Amino acid sequence: MLHTLDAPAVRTWCQLALRALGQAREEIDALNVFPVPDGDTGTNLYLTVESAAAEVESRFADPSAEPAPGLADAVRAMARGALVGARGNSGVILAQWLRGTAETLAEGGGADQLRAALQRAAESAYQAVAEPVEGTLLTVARVAAREAVRAGDGLAQVADTAYRAARDALRHTPEQLAVLAENGVVDAGGRGLVAVLGALADAVTGQQPMGPVALRGDVRAVESCEVHARPPGPGHPAFEVIYLLDAPDDALPALRERLGGLGDSLVIGGGDGLWNVHVHVDDAGAAVEAGVVAGRPHQIRITHFAEAAARAGTAAESGEREERARAVLSVVCGEGLAELCEQAGAVVLRADPDRAPASAELAAAVRRSAAREVVLLLNDPELRAAAGAAADQLREEGVRIAVLPTRSPVQGLAALAVHETGRRFDEDVVAMTSAAGATRYAELAVAEGESWTMAGVCQAGDVLGLIDGDVAVIGAGLAEVGASVLDRMLGAGGELVTLILGDGSDEALADHLIAHARHHRPEVDAVVFHGGQESAPLLIGVE
Repeated sequence: MLHTLDAPAVRTWCQLALRALGQAREEIDALNVFPVPDGDTGTNLYLTVESAAAEVESRFADPSAEPAPGLADAVRAMARGALVGARGNSGVILAQWLRGTAETLAEGGGADQLRAALQRAAESAYQAVAEPVEGTLLTVARVAAREAVRAGDGLAQVADTAYRAARDALRHTPEQLAVLAENGVVDAGGRGLVAVLGALADAVTGQQPMGPVALRGDVRAVESCEVHARPPGPGHPAFEVIYLLDAPDDALPALRERLGGLGDSLVIGGGDGLWNVHVHVDDAGAAVEAGVVAGRPHQIRITHFAEAAARAGTAAESGEREERARAVLSVVCGEGLAELCEQAGAVVLRADPDRAPASAELAAAVRRSAAREVVLLLNDPELRAAAGAAADQLREEGVRIAVLPTRSPVQGLAALAVHETGRRFDEDVVAMTSAAGATRYAELAVAEGESWTMAGVCQAGDVLGLIDGDVAVIGAGLAEVGASVLDRMLGAGGELVTLILGDGSDEALADHLIAHARHHRPEVDAVVFHGGQESAPLLIGVE
């Protein structure tokens, strides 16, 4: 448990917040009825925090760098990353909340500084919004800050009190905003802030981002609901305009006044000459022109609500669509695996073994495929949230995309083996999903230190055999553990064993395991590939 927030804790906070928002993304999207019921708040918040987390990670990119990143470096990176990557109304507000937090935490990470930081964050969020509305993220932030001031001594007590207060405040949002009560939901942006504050509390208490992060006392909709992107009602502006703006502070009052006269949902966050501008207007050109008068707008994004909804609806149709060019995009690490997937007809995104691809990288890879129908093979459970966010963006562009949450490259190869471009898209997806689901997967890994596992305590240097993601065997050698893993997997049945050797693995290991399998199960076929992956000496699939 931390007594003072430091740079590694901020890094952990960002990782946990990203994972929590990834898990809650679809739920938050479904809660989105204010200010526009376009069903994208969860996705926008995820993309905002993803950018913040990436900026913080960049400060830790070189472990040998001296001096190591300090608290001020980390919180300022978090704030800048969120500002640059902020998406949508709630994303810009959250970015400004993070900026307010950073302004105080840059001076120190003790309990008193966190209290002050949460107060400054709430104030900054309110100041960013031209017409603050209660029952939203703003209210949740204000209540969390107020209760944090009353919390007991200690960093953990302050963080946990803020989280619990935010959760309680969220429950009361339908009482403050009529549109929430009418739809039977809590506020979407507030739900996202609860996730971020829960991640902060977990980071302070020492929670590490090693597995799925469950938000404690999870808050969901008052009633289950389904909200899809749809055009705003009569009288609501037609366009969402958002851009980054390089401008001096003294240019902001005139910009606020001009944009406020053009539309609504005006949020301007930032500082020190860089601003993120968000507004809903009927005249998108005039909104951009206002930015030109104030300074230099860039990264301009204009969304026509009705067209976005129509594209989403068209992309969601599974029936009467004409067949179009189709691609399968497979995410892999290792040159051998990349070549295998390419030979099977896939477009390959080569992932960095030390860094999972972000949603923007996945979306860019799909766009490069130039296909209007895409099957995305993740081959890693950690990519589900990023892939979901990318898929939502692509569907708005008219791309028909199916994300197959394959958890291992062996499942991805099994899916590719049954892929047929001549089939209807839905039929192809079903066949590939079925093949992947029928493939059990395992891998061998070497423990880096002492740890508790499902199979007991392991020590540094032990070989771990993971089956379907859980440690099942602990041993001293690759051959010994691999044989034990195969025995367990084939005990549940199987006809084909696939072995994928990692970077530096000896082919004698594969020969030994094939001989072992055939001795006990002579009817089983086996194939061996050189994957070249650095993450695991051996990947195993049983179909």
